[in-house]
Amino acid sequence: MSNADPARERALVWFRRDLRDYDHAALHAALETHCVVHCVFVFDTEILNGLESSADRRVTFVWESVRELKAALEARGGGLHVLHGRAPKAIPHLARSLGVGAVYANRDYEPQAITRDREVAKALLDAGIDFRTRKDQVIFEVDEVRTRAGDVYSVFTPFKKAWLAKLEPRHFAPLDIERLASRLAPAPAGPMPSLPALGFERAEPALAAAMSGGAQIWKAFRKRLGDYATRRDFPGLAATSRLSVHLRFGTVSIRELVRHARARRSTGATTWLSELIWREFYFAILAARPDVVDHAFRPAYDALQWEDDEVGFRAWCEGRTGYPLVDAAMRELSATGTMHNRLRMVSASFLVKDLGIDWRRGEHYFARKLLDYDLAANNGGWQWCASTGCDAQPWFRIFNPVTQSRRFDPEGVYIRSWIPELARVSDAAVHAPWEMGPLEQHAAGCVIGRDYPAPVVRHEEARRRTLARYGAVRAR
Repeated sequence: MSNADPARERALVWFRRDLRDYDHAALHAALETHCVVHCVFVFDTEILNGLESSADRRVTFVWESVRELKAALEARGGGLHVLHGRAPKAIPHLARSLGVGAVYANRDYEPQAITRDREVAKALLDAGIDFRTRKDQVIFEVDEVRTRAGDVYSVFTPFKKAWLAKLEPRHFAPLDIERLASRLAPAPAGPMPSLPALGFERAEPALAAAMSGGAQIWKAFRKRLGDYATRRDFPGLAATSRLSVHLRFGTVSIRELVRHARARRSTGATTWLSELIWREFYFAILAARPDVVDHAFRPAYDALQWEDDEVGFRAWCEGRTGYPLVDAAMRELSATGTMHNRLRMVSASFLVKDLGIDWRRGEHYFARKLLDYDLAANNGGWQWCASTGCDAQPWFRIFNPVTQSRRFDPEGVYIRSWIPELARVSDAAVHAPWEMGPLEQHAAGCVIGRDYPAPVVRHEEARRRTLARYGAVRAR
């Protein structure tokens, strides 16, 4: 700080996908460096205007999280400027009006965010204001975990080994905000923009929002973490963390989660830590290869000849494929914006390898529907299922939706929770109800083709077509 330049004593922290007031890298760096720290969040019209529905659950989740963040900062003696507009214009304008010398933000790795941040940085530079970013949503960035040759890993297992070998306690040590909170500056009093003022209506998220919601879900998961490895693949059980949306919007700290997982020696904790590392693996792939947003990681697979099956696509979207596990998953997604990870794999595989539809159509549909939508993870997961990505499922391995159903929902508990038409169908028949005879169908009150759809495709026939489709590309 310079006595000759009071602006250097003031800073602005721009919250984005890091909606918490604790263990926050950009906020901590600003508080350590400057005497007065202002805070801001922008409801960015470039993002909001691209959403299809005015009842988007993610907007409500973010709005609730920002409201709680604002109250938390005020309780510390500070405040939060909440703006509505185009961030590349709003942030420089606020920074100039506050007379700050620097704007701090945590790094975002999505291509659109990188472009936005470059525009903000240029506008700030033109005004003589620094733009300083920090690492916060990952433990390691793409440049920190490299092969010996200096390349980005394209296979998960060696990435994981290198990631774990590099990990030290300092990488997940908490950042102390409390000690420096007196430097927080208040913001104008009054309520933040309402959802209607932003052009949206309230759409209740399926999971509790904000820091308090994240803390509640995290506390509940810690009690069952030890069983995670053996129970995580069963959608009828409450076995997963359900923290993905809180990681997406930063209402929990990745450092806290990794710290806890490393401190436990159970198989469950080790398995869950691997899932957190998968998340960083996909971040690294997106950062190194932004072309994967629209193209296959393995360029040869861009030549795959996909089916133009609009009827099949609509049946998949609406949960009417005739395959109960797939339909239950898709109905849950439509109703809640959530889907179990095992079912993301099953439903994605069905679209790509049973219906033969381009993985990008499914990826885009999930992008519109998922409460926890994250470009890196969504793209990586879809390309894994389509066998077009890095470290992908081999092209000749194709999920059988009936086998998956019998294995991971053996009694049909999950299926019946989303498909009431199958409520009276026996456990044996619920996975492939079309195999019931006419008398059994009538007795169960589920006539196939009337009460529940017949399969839109026969799996074995679809499997042969898929093997031929991928084989034709590989033969070139």
